[in-house]
Amino acid sequence: MRTHGRYSDGDGTPNRSTTVAVGAGPGRTRRGTDRGGLHGPAGMCTIGKNGSLSATPPPPPPSDPAATVRRPLFVDVTPLRTSPAFARLFAGSAISGIGTQLTLVAVGLEIFEITRSTFAVALVGVVSLVPMILAGLYGGMLADAFDRRKVALVAAVFAWLSTAAIALHAYLGLHEVWLLYLLTTVNAVAGTMIATSRASIVPRLLPRELLPAASALSGISMGLMLTVGPALAGVLVASVGFPLTYTVDVVLFSTAFLGIVTLPPIRPEGETQRPGLESLRFGLAFLKRSPNIRTTFVMDVVAMTFGMPRVLYPVVGTLVIGGGAVTVGVLSASFAVGALLSSVFSGRLGHVRRQGVAVRWAITAYGLCIAAFGVVLLVTPAHGGDVTAGLDQANLVALGGAALALAGAGASDNVSSIFRSTILQSAAPDAMRGRLQGIFIVVVTGGPRVGDLFVGLVAGIAVFWPPLLGGLLVVALVALVARLTPAFGRYDAEAPTP
Repeated sequence: MRTHGRYSDGDGTPNRSTTVAVGAGPGRTRRGTDRGGLHGPAGMCTIGKNGSLSATPPPPPPSDPAATVRRPLFVDVTPLRTSPAFARLFAGSAISGIGTQLTLVAVGLEIFEITRSTFAVALVGVVSLVPMILAGLYGGMLADAFDRRKVALVAAVFAWLSTAAIALHAYLGLHEVWLLYLLTTVNAVAGTMIATSRASIVPRLLPRELLPAASALSGISMGLMLTVGPALAGVLVASVGFPLTYTVDVVLFSTAFLGIVTLPPIRPEGETQRPGLESLRFGLAFLKRSPNIRTTFVMDVVAMTFGMPRVLYPVVGTLVIGGGAVTVGVLSASFAVGALLSSVFSGRLGHVRRQGVAVRWAITAYGLCIAAFGVVLLVTPAHGGDVTAGLDQANLVALGGAALALAGAGASDNVSSIFRSTILQSAAPDAMRGRLQGIFIVVVTGGPRVGDLFVGLVAGIAVFWPPLLGGLLVVALVALVARLTPAFGRYDAEAPTP
């Protein structure tokens, strides 16, 4: 039996007395000799013939003190070795994700080529926003009611078909912008439902103690998607054109099926509800009773609302630092590189028990890095220029400082994401994971859009104010939330509570 994604063993042979592992968490009863295994040694109890229960202390720690404190610096790849199913799901997701980012950039380029309108390109994200939010909520309900493998598989079929349709649109030379909006929306909706189901599947493939490592690996794959995908799109569109560029995504996305089809059936455990308003209400009621999970959502909303300066990059590259589009690319890549590096060097994060405290300080560091980005803009003299300018016209010292601050923000945000995901996957009961992941999709999808609005309103005063003021607001509001929810600071990864 599995409880909350953690495995139970039943490999002992019954005799006159039964040994039971204690301190191993709910649902993890072992008969026979405790072998440690993935979950490590635990204290033992012996049940005698008369029903008496006597405790045996856990084995002593290793005699070599260094063995207990030596921790790897680099990302822990144990999840890939422990669970072949997780390894296939991870590989399929990473490779297909590169294709998804490739198509997203290519569609923007194609729409701009057709319309010569930046606003038309921006509508790609705007048109799909509400459907993505609805898909996250409904996909979560589906994942909590049916076999999650089948939900992900059906969604993957629609995602692949929509990608193939985008390629066909290019081969036929239709140049219909409304059709591109429709197909990219279908693709985004399907991708959202895949993500919701996949996040609910992972805790069933791995023991709880490996979930932080799994989240760090996901951070690496996301970093690769956001760097390789757009770069590949630019090279392919320029060299072979739109039809073959989309065809590459069609081929890459097929790897997603490998990770999903080879999964075992994964049905939700515990009480289930049919998808609908009642199921959503039940999920929201559970979230209301779950202060630790709720606090991770609130802190993330704070960070994304007041600490998301991405819409400033064009004006920074044109009027402040200079360098035009090249500077915009450097600033965007800096955030992704910081996130990627923090995952690569995430080996010690899996040993952190006070994950609530870790979330607080990671988001605090994020706010400080965003404020530092604002300080760089504050002290940099105005620089006239245009989007086509190169790095030879940029203030390289200011660009270096801005890139360093954003890299720190990306690293802090990724560390926060690792622990927030781990808390959600560990503390939520299996029958609720899909709906909570759906609500999480709403947070991560809607939060940055609200942040764009905040930046747009405040930037009218001065370019440096949104990141400087916003970063300080993140620090202050996170401290306030932590003070109002003291239990979150006591959250223990070895005894997770929602």
